[in-house]
Amino acid sequence: MQYEWLVGLRYTRARKDSSGRNPFISIISGISMLGIALGVAALIVVLSVMNGFQKELRARILGVASHIQISGAESRLRDWKGIADGAVKNPEVLAAAPYVNAQAMLSFDGLVRGTIVRGIVPELEGKVAELGEHMKAGSLALLRPGEFGIVLGSELARALAIRVGEQVTLIAPQGLVTPAGVLPRLKQFRVVGTFEIGMFEYDSGLALVHIEDAQRIYQLGEDVSGVRLKLQDLFRAREVARDLLKTLGRDVHLTDWTRSHANFFRAVQIEKNVMFIILMLIVAVAAFNIVSTLVMAVTDKRADIAILRTLGATPGSIMKIFMVQGALIGIFGTFIGVTGGVLLAINIDVVVPFLERLLSVQFLAKEVYYISELPSDLQQSDVLTIGLVSLLLSLIATLYPSWRASRINPAEALRYE
Repeated sequence: MQYEWLVGLRYTRARKDSSGRNPFISIISGISMLGIALGVAALIVVLSVMNGFQKELRARILGVASHIQISGAESRLRDWKGIADGAVKNPEVLAAAPYVNAQAMLSFDGLVRGTIVRGIVPELEGKVAELGEHMKAGSLALLRPGEFGIVLGSELARALAIRVGEQVTLIAPQGLVTPAGVLPRLKQFRVVGTFEIGMFEYDSGLALVHIEDAQRIYQLGEDVSGVRLKLQDLFRAREVARDLLKTLGRDVHLTDWTRSHANFFRAVQIEKNVMFIILMLIVAVAAFNIVSTLVMAVTDKRADIAILRTLGATPGSIMKIFMVQGALIGIFGTFIGVTGGVLLAINIDVVVPFLERLLSVQFLAKEVYYISELPSDLQQSDVLTIGLVSLLLSLIATLYPSWRASRINPAEALRYE
């Protein structure tokens, strides 16, 4: 090992020398190391929680929305079976299911609410979405053709003050032309179930019926609004949509989930990036505490520097000694922070309930938030990025004090010794 590393390591471990100097430098070094560790750990935990929220929200959205939607002109798709069979031939497509999408008004006991009515095939819907896993009452299997059953979102059912088994009136915008004028199409539906996704947009504005009932109400015949697809890898939705467009022709329109919810996921990603920058400033402040530590160390070690210079040490060697001292503070601080942050992120589901019991508070009340537990998704790329940036900031912080140490004149330093 080169002597610069040995001397730098010795300075890092030193508590106080024979003359009684240097006790405060070790304290500042420890504070700098602790600051880096806390900043790195906080950054890892916060990004992991944000990744967890993003993953949870994506799962809830895609529990209702499809990975890819194939629709036709004027919201009508003919020969949907041939299109679905052609789409399933793509190796990336796992399943396909037709749907009817339309607007309606629901009326019950004097209360009226607007909603989106989606006609589905219950046997196929479970292959492209996860609505069946979010049922609060009843099941999708109770939607049978000709029986005019309907499944409501929990918030929509609460707004209408309706329960399972009761009748609700569906008012379709497509009217009937009579001698007296255009009359709205009315049909009584029986509520056979409710679901709760955890997204207010769907829970308050979505109703499910059997696709044959929807075709009859909206006079579609054998046509549907489109076909929904589920992919093996949802992150390849855009590439798969381009491939399908080439094989299915120009008469259809394809929309993937990254486009239909682009603004939402873009906002979440921007928030994550901004949070990364803000928390990295905490690490930067802790890293630049190394500057003050090394400035005091250089002042304290002026005589040592002069002696080393008289023994033949070059300015570059002196600079390397103090860079080693500062870099070691950054390395140990980053290592402690990464270790603590990873352990905390992995066990966030245990730590948060413990803190809630200890402090007698609830961070995410179930009555207010749909996601009542802090999810965590630790990603290796985030940990590596945080660790490397922390080490880089620590190394940059050592440059100026080390350069000042290399510029010390031995004669001036030893004049008053």
